Amino acid sequence: MSDILGDRFVKVEREIGGRTLSFQTGVVAKLASSAVIATYGESTVLATCVRAKPRPGLDFFPMQVDYREKLPAAGKFPGGFRKREGAPNEKEVLTMRMIDRPIRPLFPDGFIDEVQVQCWVMSHDTENDTDVLAGTAASAALHISDAPFEGPIATVRVGRIHTDDGAVFVLNPTTTQLEYSDLDLVLAGHKDGINMIEVGAAEIDEVSMVAAIDFGYQAILEICDMIEELRSKAGQPKTEWNSSLPPDEIMEKVKKACEKDLLAARQIPGKADRSAKVDEIRDALLEKHFAENVSGTYGVWADSAKARTQAKEAFRRLEKKLTRRLIVEKGVRADGRQPREIRPIVGQVGMFARTHGSAFFQRGETQSLCSVTLGTSKDEQIVDGLLPEFSKKFTLHYNFPPFCTGEAGRIMGPGRREVGHGALAERSLMGILPSPEDFPYTIRVVSDITESNGSSSMASVCGGCLALMDAGVPIKATCAGISVGRFTNDKGENELFVTDIIGEEDFFGDMDFKVAGTRDGITGIQLDLKARGLSVKQVETIFEQARQGRLEIIETMEGVIPAPRSEISIYAPRIVTLQIAPDKIGKLIGPGGKTIRALQDKYGVTIDVDDDGTVQLAAVDGTKIAEAQAEIAALCEEIRVGTIYTGKVVSTKDFGAFIEIAPGTDGMCHISELADGYVESVGDVVKIGDTVKVKVILVDDQGRIKLSIKQAANPDAEPVVSGASSGGGRGRGGDRGDRGGRGGDRGGDRGGRGGGDRDRRPRD
Repeated sequence: MSDILGDRFVKVEREIGGRTLSFQTGVVAKLASSAVIATYGESTVLATCVRAKPRPGLDFFPMQVDYREKLPAAGKFPGGFRKREGAPNEKEVLTMRMIDRPIRPLFPDGFIDEVQVQCWVMSHDTENDTDVLAGTAASAALHISDAPFEGPIATVRVGRIHTDDGAVFVLNPTTTQLEYSDLDLVLAGHKDGINMIEVGAAEIDEVSMVAAIDFGYQAILEICDMIEELRSKAGQPKTEWNSSLPPDEIMEKVKKACEKDLLAARQIPGKADRSAKVDEIRDALLEKHFAENVSGTYGVWADSAKARTQAKEAFRRLEKKLTRRLIVEKGVRADGRQPREIRPIVGQVGMFARTHGSAFFQRGETQSLCSVTLGTSKDEQIVDGLLPEFSKKFTLHYNFPPFCTGEAGRIMGPGRREVGHGALAERSLMGILPSPEDFPYTIRVVSDITESNGSSSMASVCGGCLALMDAGVPIKATCAGISVGRFTNDKGENELFVTDIIGEEDFFGDMDFKVAGTRDGITGIQLDLKARGLSVKQVETIFEQARQGRLEIIETMEGVIPAPRSEISIYAPRIVTLQIAPDKIGKLIGPGGKTIRALQDKYGVTIDVDDDGTVQLAAVDGTKIAEAQAEIAALCEEIRVGTIYTGKVVSTKDFGAFIEIAPGTDGMCHISELADGYVESVGDVVKIGDTVKVKVILVDDQGRIKLSIKQAANPDAEPVVSGASSGGGRGRGGDRGDRGGRGGDRGGDRGGRGGGDRDRRPRD
């Protein structure tokens, strides 16, 4: 084993959250810039980092983060015909974003070398999920590399479980523990503070949320200390790099040429007008002071083109500086609002006639059209991956078309941004949904962003909530979302938090802190931070400011629709749930599914059966559901004396009629029970195919059922059994046997037509 490991092998480990966390390096992927294998419990992630020279003409930091769950890690085969992993699924995309967001701001300004981080799940014990482990492993790989990463960071998950002793925070809860947790908090940070938060919660108050963040941050500090230990043993020297920042002389030239005009332009209220004026100033600057020289040699042209590119970056940095100065020093925001002022809100429900629920929500220059679709359990989304397969009863999909920002961009499927924003809105609304027992529908919300100038994900939360209420979904409370930004001066002083940031404030500011929730607490959080980090005290201040803004928005939303509608849309399926004995499931389904298919075709309903005997019926026509429900109940219930059924005559004999009271179950109505008075012939009263009401008057020890038409007409009367020895019917097929033996031995149990057991009436 020592020959395999070699001299470069380094390993550090500690107990974190009751399990061993270890980092090792020096054996696998030695041609990468760095590689770390991180193990927690029996889950393992391989994280690699490769740093390469910058591409010519690049003016941004081109870091790539990739996370893939290798299915052999859990001993599983990929699905589909190819049996091979394909494009990343939603879980993988969300994890990529979660790894990227806290790492990217910790590279120095002007660094544009290629950096590629790949995380592969090599082992998964199905209890310790690998998303947070991958974030920490990626940080460790970057920290021991030669890249100028100003970390390390660590990522942890915090849950909250209620016990007899009260609520208890759990560090890195297992997947089993998370099922009993009302909080799913993912937290990333470093020795100087917190720089990424993601939360899904069930209306947790701000005080408890701050306590959870503080609890998780203590573990972050310990894990960061582990990574520092790993670097001290296996870290590479940090190498020099060339900055892409514009030189001082170009910065000064740009400032002198357009600072005054740009300062005035930044105070124009409307986004379109403001952007047009800023573009005009930039174009004039480039044409007058940084025009490309095409009259000289190639070298002369290349120098002028480079200076023009640097001038564009200098202009952007000047615009950012002026925007921050206006907000911090003068309290002037781009659209003229006060720091805590929320943009005007407009809302409407019932936008579209045939959707199950719809809403329009606009805040300032950001608007969302939301629609709700209600479905059955067959519409649930099946999620398969390293964890055991499960189904989702609620999904929210977010679409961000190019026209919403006035652009003619490429039309594609959902990218990482759409997936991430949709997941945030979905988590935020999940906390207010009714339980499946109270509302068994599968719910899909679609948020189409039709105009965007900041916080479109929070508009999706607000619009989605209005659409759910319009659809008649009995949500627990009204949920709204708000974003809070942060600004400081050039020295990082005079900190100011602003509510409801627009797109430019997100672009030029230090953070976008989104908080969603109800009057009682928080349901969703997402923090994107460009600054170094936030303290727990700063987070507490932001929570209070966000809470005040959230309450204001909720008041406005409830002015549009105060509560969920009492009835769902007439176009939505009606769902009825009933319970049958598990041993009756086979009878309901029938051989090869024959019985259940016949019921669905007969009544035009959808029938779903769970292993525990829960039966769900769905159809737009409520009458058909009721009829199907009655038939299923009759088919699967225990037949009791005194119960009245509507049945169909399936056979007639000289001694009586056999009547099917449920598929596969029928009984015998003796001729003496067909009608009051003397009956000469069975055919005088009923014929095959007739539908009649019958009352059960006897179920014998062998399960044979005796029915009465005449007693069904007087249901309150005590059952009177005529011809007690006459055989009744039994369940068709296995229950009843063949029709010829329906009554047992006709010569014995039933007696003949002329026997005295039937209490034969005198003839004329």
